[in-house]
Amino acid sequence: MKIAFHGAAQTVTGSKHIITLKNGKKVLLDCGMFQGMGDETDLLNRDFGFDSSEVDAMVLSHAHIDHSGLIPKLVAEGFNGNIYCTPATKELAAILLEDSAEIQESDARFMEKRRPNALPELLKPLYTIGDAKKVCRYLPLKNMETGSM
Repeated sequence: MKIAFHGAAQTVTGSKHIITLKNGKKVLLDCGMFQGMGDETDLLNRDFGFDSSEVDAMVLSHAHIDHSGLIPKLVAEGFNGNIYCTPATKELAAILLEDSAEIQESDARFMEKRRPNALPELLKPLYTIGDAKKVCRYLPLKNMETGSM
């Protein structure tokens, strides 16, 4: 088994850890958003450091945005495996991800108005409310107590 850290290493935010099993399967533990890191924050959130489509499954430890905040981006970029979490985490994550998407869209509108010469990627939200709803409604969040990998 190998573990690669793509966040929450030398910082307490952006938790993303890829666990590669002996059989080659890749499990992502959390898919968190970096927060509060100044100008670096947006750039860190735009690049996972791994290919989303190569991840076979994901385990969400809890719903805090620094652990769940980039799941809609993960799905939009090719992840189509199962997400395993507790029922309470699923419920709370749905609320938090939609709220986070609203903030992303609002921030993008603000940047467009106030900083029209900003880098094009800064004028685009990390994900939309539609992306968040897709994750919450259609991706089968599995109960850790009954799901299997």
